[in-house]
Order: sequence, then structure tokens, then C-alpha cells
Amino acid sequence: MNLTLNNLSSTSSLKALSEKPLLVQVVVGILLYVNGLMIFTFLKKETFRDTRYILFAQTLFVDSALMLLSDLTLLGIFYQYPMQMIPCCMICSLMNSLAVCSPITLVAMCLERYVAICLPLRHASISTPKNTFIGLLIIWNVSFALPLFIIIVYFTYLPPGVMFSYVVCSGEIMLQVKWLADTRAATLQLLFIMMLCIIVSTYIKIMIAARSASSENKKLTNKGLKTVLLHGIQLLLCMAQLIIPYIEMPFWKLDVMLFMNVRYSNFILFVILPRCLSPLVYGLRDKKFYNALRYYAFCGICNQQKIRDGKTLKDVLSISIHN
Repeated sequence: MNLTLNNLSSTSSLKALSEKPLLVQVVVGILLYVNGLMIFTFLKKETFRDTRYILFAQTLFVDSALMLLSDLTLLGIFYQYPMQMIPCCMICSLMNSLAVCSPITLVAMCLERYVAICLPLRHASISTPKNTFIGLLIIWNVSFALPLFIIIVYFTYLPPGVMFSYVVCSGEIMLQVKWLADTRAATLQLLFIMMLCIIVSTYIKIMIAARSASSENKKLTNKGLKTVLLHGIQLLLCMAQLIIPYIEMPFWKLDVMLFMNVRYSNFILFVILPRCLSPLVYGLRDKKFYNALRYYAFCGICNQQKIRDGKTLKDVLSISIHN
């Protein structure tokens, strides 16, 4: 991809082009801070070591890593920073793996909610640490399978000299082999259909359970419905991110400014926006996690009065989590 800033028609276009990634850095920085604080909260308390919170922590980690790598790649494209082909392909493959891992984890979280609401008597035996570990291995193996296949095949097509050349790193680098790009697109479409079917069927079964639930379990069931619905929206946005290269490819040789604007918009809509929903679903809607998060976010300042009344720091945190 031979895009240069010399193609820009005016100084005002160059100024607008330079300002956009700077604005994105503020949003990305805030989200990384929030995700980092949530991961810290998860690691600090053993209360959050069940399947639901482990999957949530993985989502935070994957989203943060993907956001950081995507942001660095976006900056490289905006400022035309050259990179050697081999590390560029490795970074793109890692981003593709993380982009697949995120929606698969969402599907696993929906299944966990289904078991908790529709099969409450079997929830303890299914959501065990061993089964959670096996589930994480399956998620990561599936996530790395397609990107690993693509990078191996792509390297076999590259002439030896090209592998050590320098390019502006972008996700479109490994889509230059047509049949390989078609295989990737077909596989992602099939994966998306399968995940969408799982989430829709999960939502329907929880809805049926909500109608027959007692008044005591009604609140929990309705909350589970909203959680699955939010995960469904996340899934649509996350999977849309995987088709971004196919949306942007026609703009490569048309106009640099138009290409940059399209890439900027796609980054906001399909990379940043889905990562804003993850903290909302469990970080703010889950009361137990929210209380612990609030405590660590404010360094316990809001509970100083309780400490002055004779309670220890450990007691305060325990009260905060169990409220």
C-alpha cells in the first residue's frame, strides 16, 4: 500500500488529518485506564474467581490489547510510519486473533448466563474452574487457527526479498492474495452465523424462562435478558470490525483523505464503541463488582468515615463488596 501524505491536496487537509488521531488518543487512553482499573479490581479479590468474572476479565484484557494495537496501527497509517513486512504481518495476525477472540468470549458469557438462569441446579457443576480453563483453551485455539493459517500461507506466496521490505502496516497487507482473502471472508461469515444463532437461541430460552419464573427470580432473569441483548449488540459490532478491510480496500487508490476518513470512522464505530459496552455490561451493572471498582477507583476515600468509626480497611472492603 503506497499511500503518501504528499497526495493531500491542501494544508487544511493535512491539519485535519493530523488532529483526528490526537482526538482518538484521549478516548483510547480513558478506555484503557477504565479497563486496567477493572482488571486490577478482578485480580485483587478472590470473590471474582468464578466463571462469569473470569470471562469478563478475559474480555477486558482482549479488548485492551486489541484497542492498543489497532490504535498504534492507525497512528502508523496516519503518519505513514514504515515497518518491516515480517513484524507487520505478525502484528496483523495478532490483531485478527484478538478480534475473533472477543466475540467468541461474548458467546461463552451468554452461555454461562443461560446455564445460570435456565439450569440453576447444574450451574455449580458446569461452571467449575476446570471447565472454565478448558473453555478458555478452546476459545484461544479457535481464535488463533484462522490467522495462523493465513500468515503461514501468505509467507509461502511472498518472494524472499519482499519479506524484508518496509511497508506502512495495515490489515489489508495479507489480503492481497485473492483466494486467501475469500477464504478468510467465508470463514468469518460462517463463524458469525454460528455465534449469532447461539446468542439468539440463548436469548429466546432465557425469555421463555423469564415468563415462567417466580417473582423472586423475575428480576435476575430480566437482568440476564438485558445482558444477553447487550452481548448481542457487542457481537454485531465486533464482527463488523472483521469486515472493515473489505470496506476500506476500494478507497486505497481513490483518495487519501477519503480513505483516512473512512478508516477513522470505522475505528470509532467498530473498535472503540464495542469496547465501551464491556465495562457497562458487568463493570457498572453488576452491583458487587461496581462496589469494589468504586472503592479502588477512589482509593477508599468514600469509606474514610467508616474507617474513622472503628472499622478496619479489610472490613470496609468486605462491606463494600457484599452490599
